[in-house]
Amino acid sequence: MAGPLLLALDQGTTSARAMIFDAAGDAVALAQQEFPQHFPADGWVEHDGEDIWNSAVGVMRDVLAQAGVRPGDIAAMGITNQRETTLVWERATGRPIHRAIVWQDRRTAGACREHRHRGAAKLVRERTGLLIDPYFSATKIAWLLDHVEGARARAEAGELAFGTVDSFLLWRLTGGRVHATDATNASRTLLFDIARQAWDDELLDFFRVPATLLPEVRNSADDFGATLPELFGGAIAIGGIAGDQQAATVGQACFEPGMAKSTYGTGCFMIANTGQEIARSGAGLLSTVAYRLKGEPTYALEGSIFVAGAAVQWLRDALRLIGSAAETEALAMQAGEDGVYMVPAFTGLGAPHWDPHARGAIFGLTRDTGITQIARAALDAVCHQTHDLIGAMAADGAHQQVLRVDGGMTANRWFLQRLADLTGMAVERPAVEESSALGAACLAGLQAGVLDGTGAIAERWRADVVARPAMDDARRAALYEGWQDAVGRVLTSNTNEGEDGP
Repeated sequence: MAGPLLLALDQGTTSARAMIFDAAGDAVALAQQEFPQHFPADGWVEHDGEDIWNSAVGVMRDVLAQAGVRPGDIAAMGITNQRETTLVWERATGRPIHRAIVWQDRRTAGACREHRHRGAAKLVRERTGLLIDPYFSATKIAWLLDHVEGARARAEAGELAFGTVDSFLLWRLTGGRVHATDATNASRTLLFDIARQAWDDELLDFFRVPATLLPEVRNSADDFGATLPELFGGAIAIGGIAGDQQAATVGQACFEPGMAKSTYGTGCFMIANTGQEIARSGAGLLSTVAYRLKGEPTYALEGSIFVAGAAVQWLRDALRLIGSAAETEALAMQAGEDGVYMVPAFTGLGAPHWDPHARGAIFGLTRDTGITQIARAALDAVCHQTHDLIGAMAADGAHQQVLRVDGGMTANRWFLQRLADLTGMAVERPAVEESSALGAACLAGLQAGVLDGTGAIAERWRADVVARPAMDDARRAALYEGWQDAVGRVLTSNTNEGEDGP
């Protein structure tokens, strides 16, 4: 193990991971634990806050044991998290008042539609870079305050706290001493002015969110306190926080304007660095904070796809067509291109369509369709959705030459080549595939002085696999036309498009 060690806690949508990296950026140890998903109604997705907490503590203890190191050997730790997922908890006890409402959850679609009809979309877009959609935190907070008995009064009295998953974990890890978040997570709430880098009173009033709930917003590399000594046998300094997609942007060393990464986990998220200027999208993308260092924000355009690896998970867990995600590679290789398209709009469609009411469908089924075609259609859907995002970014002036990719799906080499073929773009997978965890560790390393600036991170990045397009343009265009037709069939009239949309 080279030099000082850095610890990353990556609290994702379906599992918690903890990783230890050495100063060269190489992984020393990894621990992972899945936790339950709850689906109490159509379009609703929840997590138990105690499951989130227990899995986080469990993997951190496991990874320290695996590496054979003690807390004193760790220079600092960073936290990266599923974004937008919303928790409200009691300040006195740290207990959530309700299950966490997950970023995928669509229960507030009706409220969002009413807010748009009230003419707030332009204000929200200008201040936050986002659009009014159930994806983000503000309407989730309001739902909790309005549906948990006594919650609104308790919030206004200062008895409750709000946070995305990073804030909740930080509160618990520090024993309630620190109630904070970073600028990347704050930028995903619909309540944060990304130009002023501050909570916005007008938006708080509009969404009916008491300011007493809110965490302090800090840099992505900052002093976030330290863990309680009794948790791990000694205190660990917390030096970095970033939402998972922004952390992956750091881990992928996308520090220059125009550089882009795409992460393939439960969902798919593409971020293109736009520098110190806020790029305003006309193509259904989001303006967001890529990271903030020493008080200076770097901005990005982002496209969000709600279902990527979750489509494969659906084949495994709901349809029971496969026993593991790894099986899809061999199955897809056996299938022909026979016009079968899956549109995995299980909880609506994200960018660039933003239709919370769309639902999933499979088109082109024949008597000969079998598991191989369905598996390929699931993987192709992720590639086609990536093509959608690349086209939207090009329309906004962000022309990419190479796409850096990471996430669980990128372990599938057939998928990497298919992604290159269906997008027409070179695809690079890094040597360290856990980019979100690496990014969180790097942010902590910047704060601890282990890394000397973003240049040190860029110097350590290296590609492991490069896939280049091998499909002819005519074939790619024909397959994409079929995809667009399939998407058109699931879109509803109740989208964010129009006068009050993006």
